[in-house]
Amino acid sequence: MKRVFLVILDSCGCGELPDADLFGDVGAHTLKRISKSDKFSCKNTRKYGVANIDGQEYLSPVKNPKGAYARLAERSMGKDTTIGHWEISGIVSEKPLPTFPNGFPEEVLEEFSKRCGGVGWLCNKPYSGTVVINDYGKEHLETGKLIVYTSADSVFQIAAHEELYPPEKLYEFCRAAREILVGDVGVGRVIARPFVGDPEHGFTRTTNRHDFSLEPYGRTMLDAIKESGRDVIAVGKITDIFAGKGITESLFTHGNTEGMKVTYDLLGRDFEGLCFTNLVDFDMLYGHRNDIDGYAAAYAEFDSWLPGFVKGMRDDDVLMITADHGCDPGDVSTDHTREYVPLLVIGKKIEHVNLGTRGTFADISATICDMLGVEFDSPGTSFYKDVVKE
Repeated sequence: MKRVFLVILDSCGCGELPDADLFGDVGAHTLKRISKSDKFSCKNTRKYGVANIDGQEYLSPVKNPKGAYARLAERSMGKDTTIGHWEISGIVSEKPLPTFPNGFPEEVLEEFSKRCGGVGWLCNKPYSGTVVINDYGKEHLETGKLIVYTSADSVFQIAAHEELYPPEKLYEFCRAAREILVGDVGVGRVIARPFVGDPEHGFTRTTNRHDFSLEPYGRTMLDAIKESGRDVIAVGKITDIFAGKGITESLFTHGNTEGMKVTYDLLGRDFEGLCFTNLVDFDMLYGHRNDIDGYAAAYAEFDSWLPGFVKGMRDDDVLMITADHGCDPGDVSTDHTREYVPLLVIGKKIEHVNLGTRGTFADISATICDMLGVEFDSPGTSFYKDVVKE
């Protein structure tokens, strides 16, 4: 194989993990939840085996799926974006990244404010990102103080109005926070959350979000592929998640539609290695906002995009579709959920087989490196010999 396209449907989990009770996620099932919406369609992913994956019988399995398919368990102790993507890429996190349900320590925020010229801060609580700007937006404009908040995830989020602090200035503040937030306060991501609007008409987040992640604390498949002289093309927020480590080219996007277009356009380029795409809207716009219909419509959009992409694949191309965690839009919270994730493997040289339930997301990294002929010591087990036609 010369090219692997790995597409992450961000947060599209497929059923609670056995330890979901430890995370408060008993009963979570993102894919099943959205399947009940009349906006949902899986006509094409179903052909490739999504309904044949363990636990997805409600989607009506097909007799002869056109791809390999599996359900993957998360071995890392977490359910956030950073840990999920790192495990996919070969790092299993034995400890969860720190969270701050009572807000960040005062000394951290004082140092942050000092690094940002003494601007000060507002909020410092777990908050919904859309609600926090409406609750604190007016005071932010009046005082110039930054809106700092978190969630159930390991994140330090900074919201600022684009007319008061243009995105590039907000990114500077985030870089300052990233330098401070290490060690015991080393959150997975510092996230810039620019917004616009006014107190009278309300405030709206823009698409200029930017994530500043911890560097992976070990070697990933991205490092191995890059070191072998091959390409690692990151589409969407992949570069942010890996702090740029192991990436040869970054293509930033503003949502699923653009992400799918950019990934499709790469079919026509001559490269050898990995295209790693994150489609963020499932999580950011719908999962966290408990928007079942919006999530279902986004899945239907991806499903309708799939046949055109598969048609354009070369003989030695492979497409893998998976997720990094769950975010059930119909459960009692707006947080990520501890779930299995689906996996579809598609290509002209791919056997149509059931890979069962796998013990770690890291099986993906082991398999991709085998497909590309790259040496990598992954904690996962490769299914290369099970799926590739000799």
